[in-house]
Amino acid sequence: MEGCQSHCSFAKLVFQAPYSMAQTLAPTESFVLSSISLCVCTLFLYVYICHSSNFIVLRAMAVFLLLLTVSILSFTISPIQSTQESHSHVHIVYLGHNNGLSPSLTARSHLQLLSRVFTKPDEARDAILYSYSYGFSGFAAVLNSTQAASLSEAGEVISVFRSRMLQLHTTRSWDFMGLSLHTQMEQSAEIQLKYGDDVIVGILDTGVWPEHESFRNDRHLGDIPSSWRGTCVAGEEFDPATACNRKLIGARYYLAGFESEIGRLNTSGGAEYRSPRDRVGHGTHTASTAVGLVAPNASYFGGLGRGVARGGAPMARLAVYKVCWFKDLTGRCSDADILAAFDDALRDGVHVISASLGSSPPLMPLFMTSTEIGSFHAMQLEVATVFSAGNDGPDAAMVQNVSPWGITVAASTIDRRFPTKITLGNNDSLVGESFNVKDMKMMRLVESSSVFMDGSCSFDQLINGSRTGASGKIVLCFSTMGMVSSVGAALAVYVAGGAGVIFADTISLRSTQDNFLPTVHVDLRQGTRILDYIRGDRKATVHIARSDTIVGNTPAPAVAYFSSRGPSSISPNILKPDVTAPGVNILAAWPPKSSPTVIPLDKRSVSWNFDSGTSMSCPHVSGIVAVVRSVHPTWSPAAIKSALMTTAYIYDDTSDVMLAGGTLKAADAFDVGAGHVDPLRALDPGLVYDVGARDHVLFLCSIGYTQDQIRQMVLPSPGLDTSCGSAAATPDVDLNYPAVVLTHLNATVTVKRTVTNVGPRRDAVYHATVVSPQGSRAAVWPPALAFSPHSDKASYYVTVTPAKPSRGRYDFGEIVWSDGYHRVRTPLVVKVTTLPDKGVAAQSMDTRTATELVRDS
Repeated sequence: MEGCQSHCSFAKLVFQAPYSMAQTLAPTESFVLSSISLCVCTLFLYVYICHSSNFIVLRAMAVFLLLLTVSILSFTISPIQSTQESHSHVHIVYLGHNNGLSPSLTARSHLQLLSRVFTKPDEARDAILYSYSYGFSGFAAVLNSTQAASLSEAGEVISVFRSRMLQLHTTRSWDFMGLSLHTQMEQSAEIQLKYGDDVIVGILDTGVWPEHESFRNDRHLGDIPSSWRGTCVAGEEFDPATACNRKLIGARYYLAGFESEIGRLNTSGGAEYRSPRDRVGHGTHTASTAVGLVAPNASYFGGLGRGVARGGAPMARLAVYKVCWFKDLTGRCSDADILAAFDDALRDGVHVISASLGSSPPLMPLFMTSTEIGSFHAMQLEVATVFSAGNDGPDAAMVQNVSPWGITVAASTIDRRFPTKITLGNNDSLVGESFNVKDMKMMRLVESSSVFMDGSCSFDQLINGSRTGASGKIVLCFSTMGMVSSVGAALAVYVAGGAGVIFADTISLRSTQDNFLPTVHVDLRQGTRILDYIRGDRKATVHIARSDTIVGNTPAPAVAYFSSRGPSSISPNILKPDVTAPGVNILAAWPPKSSPTVIPLDKRSVSWNFDSGTSMSCPHVSGIVAVVRSVHPTWSPAAIKSALMTTAYIYDDTSDVMLAGGTLKAADAFDVGAGHVDPLRALDPGLVYDVGARDHVLFLCSIGYTQDQIRQMVLPSPGLDTSCGSAAATPDVDLNYPAVVLTHLNATVTVKRTVTNVGPRRDAVYHATVVSPQGSRAAVWPPALAFSPHSDKASYYVTVTPAKPSRGRYDFGEIVWSDGYHRVRTPLVVKVTTLPDKGVAAQSMDTRTATELVRDS
């Protein structure tokens, strides 16, 4: 019983969860009764376990029953909702132009239309979630399949599609990219950095912790820009009078779509906030990375990563749009809520939108995806949208957010490490990586097979009575045994009573990750060395030192193993991702009421936290876009993207091509896009590739979309032609993109590109250098481009001919234009599908050479 008293508080916490969930989530009486019944069962087991002397059973059953309870509750919710709503789901109804109606009149017309498929007006009023009224007309509503089909037949309705749930993609980095405070202050007057002055960045994420120092000290900021039309919305623990200021100038939240699909939000005990306040931490982290104010002496626990934290555009203004909500230890985001946020953000007057979210392949068509529709509208209004590429790497074709009008960002490493010395009992020492904040005394060391039946460090493999084998000890786990993650291993070892984990992973996957239980990451070679020691010493011991912070580690950057790779699964001739940026172990702001791991068992509190993912690389680029926008306020989103891509680099700090994590090969354009962003060079790119809304309409035509489908994408505008005509036969490679990708090269193909001179010399002359991909021959005509004060645009043609039989793979080259100072690099990607017979034409592409095209024009 003495042992029970020391552990029953943990069990009691676990078994009280179902009762709390029943109180906050139950939508009907039947669900309440089933929940209470479940509570009685779990409380009975709680009493039984608290009188058990087998402590490993106590912990294992506690965690197991918590997971079982959540599963049963989730299962119980679904049939109730389906019965009540006849399998109803959130749908988005797109109507096109709003004909200049006010928001109130537009909303009224939506209700009238929706009433046609309901028997009572009140039912229609209850079903509608949002009325989209800025620029376009549409609404989100809860509909069953019959109602959705009926609405789609209405003459004024362009499309009806179901809303989906999307997920989040989860200091030193700015110095690493050369954008240090010292460098910013030394810029010449011609391109003096403005830190993003008066540029408004909208963050679509999990909200913000407004009291954090990244957002509070606004005394160096001027008045809120007169162009701002947004507001701060009050909510739970969020008072606009104290939360918002000249830095955080806007905050809204969107919940209708989420609650219609998932159920009522649980806000008990600070589980979430029905307001723009951040519970997850993700939104606070991304916002401070993009536009956070300068914060001296920022660090993680124990001073790890200590330094001056700041966003890429610390003088930019922040507008927060909370569209993602805490669910299953992460953020879940509804299409309907996201589209409503885009609608408001564009009405409010943001200049840049940052969205670290998406949905894994298979991807929906662009005209049925809220992020692609919203970002198309943003592009039409000269607002740049930056997306994360996703965390589904290193497999090919897993990249998300693939539209050519958005900027898609991969993730890469920086030159900072957190080495942790491991000393074995035989005085053999190794160096792993960890966020270990304290020096751990010499402790017993055991292998996983003494604690877990198959050695896989997972819950379901715990050996009965294994507490004796793990209690107070360090357990060696391998990722290759059961394919367990370091987080899963740490939780399983915690349940077994262990004091820490040494986690051996493949070199290609190795990374530092914070777990609430001390965890040191090593590679498989080191793990095998430790295992040999354990098996040779029946009383093996280990000493784990406090982690250090080391800057200047090489080689860097390298592509993060998790970063999603191209080619695009929707339009492979459009290069995706576009660029890469820091996304591994990024230190940024964090809500003090959210633990660094967001795991309920983790009760620690931090103000700065490390996180990794393309979610972290996305706001780096958003901050850079804000800085470029502040220096060049008239540039289009396409011109800004071009500046980022053509000035990006593909080499690490050893002057070798970056490594592609997860593969141990050299990175290519499907890993990094055009390369790693260079913030300073992007301010003065020399040449840019520019495109507008009509060009993107023609692109949609080229990939087979009909005019009706295109109308679902487009913000209605009297001056925008949405017809295809003969453009449907134009290949998508002809879009004036800052990359040339030919995925099925079976004959000579020629494509055209047009560049605009934005450099300081209006009479500049650029010369071309071409590196042909293996298996093909590439040429550019003309070989030189001459500009003048009267002509700032010039076109060139690229001819690519297959030179070898099909290699069954992509090959990579480049086109570089230079005036002696600027270096404008364009990736060239080719896949030869077959070596053609003489006279065979390429599929629907222009087969004339560049010289012939110039002659014929």
